Amino acid sequence: MSYSENPYQSSWGTIAANAAVDERTDFIRKTYLHLGGAVLAFIGIEAILLNLPIGAQIVDLMLAQRYSWLIVMALFIGISYLASSWAQSATSVSKQYAGLGLYVVAESIVFLPILLIADRFYPGVIPQAGMITAVMFGGLTMIVFVTGHDFSYLRTILMLMGLASLVLVAWAVFSNHALGIPFSVAMIAFACGYILYDTSNVMHHYRIGQHVAASLALFASVALLFYYVLRLLMQLNRR
Repeated sequence: MSYSENPYQSSWGTIAANAAVDERTDFIRKTYLHLGGAVLAFIGIEAILLNLPIGAQIVDLMLAQRYSWLIVMALFIGISYLASSWAQSATSVSKQYAGLGLYVVAESIVFLPILLIADRFYPGVIPQAGMITAVMFGGLTMIVFVTGHDFSYLRTILMLMGLASLVLVAWAVFSNHALGIPFSVAMIAFACGYILYDTSNVMHHYRIGQHVAASLALFASVALLFYYVLRLLMQLNRR
């Protein structure tokens, strides 16, 4: 999931769906290669942070005060807008990659607390969550590519759900309430909706040359799915 809109600017090339077969195939290939690169970079950054003292120090700083997590999320949303804007640059390839890199680093930091807890207290849960996420992402991607359906109509629903989730998180922090299993399940469904939406955008709305922006959107959705699959597994293992 990306927190910014996808401006399919006229300054870009032909919409991928209307391009020649070889151009469309090349665009899709580049999009998923960049997605794979982003995932590998994320894994590498997390592996470093989880195995160095600085990782725990960053987590302590992020969770130092009761409302620290809200500040972290606000900063993350702001960085997401900036990173998406850079990735959608029609004039600078280096700016596109800077946007994708910035987003991957930001996600890596946001994920640190839950990954640190999972690594220390729930052995084996992280790879299990990764496998489940990969299977779900593959299945949802297959649905879009096989049916060719355009899920862009989900945009308004997903935006409203995203706003509602942010309100619930803020309420939980201020009221000192824990968001339980139903919230994790709802957020998994939310992430699945965004994967359908972003994947159909790759097929129907992105233009040739926008593969970096497309991969960022897909990475955001996959990361969201992984986060809540991991959270759900941790909750189930506590019961």
